[in-house]
Amino acid sequence: MKKYILAVLVDNKPGVLTHVSGLISRRAFNIESISAGYTEERDVTRINIEVSVEDNRELEQVVSQLGKLIDVIKIVNLGEVDSIVRELVLLKVKAQKETLSDIRNIVDIFRGNIVDVSPENVVIELTGSRSKIDAICEMLAEFQIIEIARTGAIALSRGPIPVKNM
Repeated sequence: MKKYILAVLVDNKPGVLTHVSGLISRRAFNIESISAGYTEERDVTRINIEVSVEDNRELEQVVSQLGKLIDVIKIVNLGEVDSIVRELVLLKVKAQKETLSDIRNIVDIFRGNIVDVSPENVVIELTGSRSKIDAICEMLAEFQIIEIARTGAIALSRGPIPVKNM
């Protein structure tokens, strides 16, 4: 299975995200991650979808089916253009006075931030590639990760041309 990130611009209406995700899942394609948010235009929502498909034919089928939805404005496969892909993670890690400096050193190496500290734990914020986030999780596992919240992949194409003009 190969993963692709699709940028899908849709009308900003209730239920559109449900229609998009439902269409993909009904066709038995796996959604690895999905995120939606406002764009620079108030009436347009951008949905970033990371899908797993067997081959380009299946990817074309996903894009074709999405394109048939009335609220879909534009679909761009960001794997076909030079793109920046990032995830956000919040990690709650068990921490005591004795381990706090070791945790802080790991967070600094990964260019993350400690955003909350309590006597029993710390909350760490980090953005980066999936492999970077997986690596910090692996490093912090020895301190006991209490909770993880990840956004999934979001992406923008590089250069001056926005997705709506591609």
